[in-house]
Amino acid sequence: MRRTKAGAEADWVAGLAESLGVLLDAGLTPRSAWTAVAAHRAHPVARAVVASLGSQSSCARAIVEAAATDDLRTIAATWQVAEASGAPLGHALRSVAETLRDVAEAERESEVALSGPRATARLVSWLPLAGAALALMLGADLIGTAASTAGALSLGAGAALLLGGQWWMRALVSRALRRGPVPGLAEELIAVALTGGASMEAAVRAARRAVEAAGLPEPDDGAARALLRLAESAGAPAVEMLIASARQSRRAARAEARRAAATLGVALMLPLGVCVLPSFLLLAVAPLVLALLSSTVGGLS
Repeated sequence: MRRTKAGAEADWVAGLAESLGVLLDAGLTPRSAWTAVAAHRAHPVARAVVASLGSQSSCARAIVEAAATDDLRTIAATWQVAEASGAPLGHALRSVAETLRDVAEAERESEVALSGPRATARLVSWLPLAGAALALMLGADLIGTAASTAGALSLGAGAALLLGGQWWMRALVSRALRRGPVPGLAEELIAVALTGGASMEAAVRAARRAVEAAGLPEPDDGAARALLRLAESAGAPAVEMLIASARQSRRAARAEARRAAATLGVALMLPLGVCVLPSFLLLAVAPLVLALLSSTVGGLS
């Protein structure tokens, strides 16, 4: 299966949100905006939302029904908060588009940083098989060796270590590439609700309900609550503080992704030493030694 380029999905959804925001600001109704996007982009998600709007009164619920990724669910959550609070929907969609652009950029940076360790993992994982092929070229009788007890144990253990090492390295790479919840989402949603005139407590509740309804992982809104208390006590604009905090969260997430990529190169040394190198010895060196010993003993006898 062809792997999607890093950040491609988040970029596409961000473009969708920007297009919808512009159309809504131009005076189109939500239904008309989705219909226009579906007609010009010809994307199955947009068409599915338009089809769902035939039986749904809420665009947010229609988006949830059509959404297959957390990026689209993020649009649904933002849409629901704007609908419930009366916030300007076009502005809210452009804000979430900016968030998703940052997410896409972080994915691309992580992909670039991980390209070296991933290539190393792929190359090293085939080292034992290359060693076995070299042993055959040198004249080792691997089939005859496998017929002996010692040879069968060596080849079996080597194959098991090879498969285990490959699984281990793939798991490390997959964990380094795993994407968590959208950074700063709680702050963004609460800011949207506040823009619509909701009280601070009502805004927090609206954000939580929207995230739950969209099927997104529950974000940590502890930092957002602390900022709301600070803004209330100081009489400062809470929306600006929340947006600044969300941007900082995304910057921190990008730095963490780069740190994880740098750490991966060191972490891959563990399966290399525990599984891959012993597998090389068992699959390539041991059969060659056993074949030489067998021929030597046979010659002496």
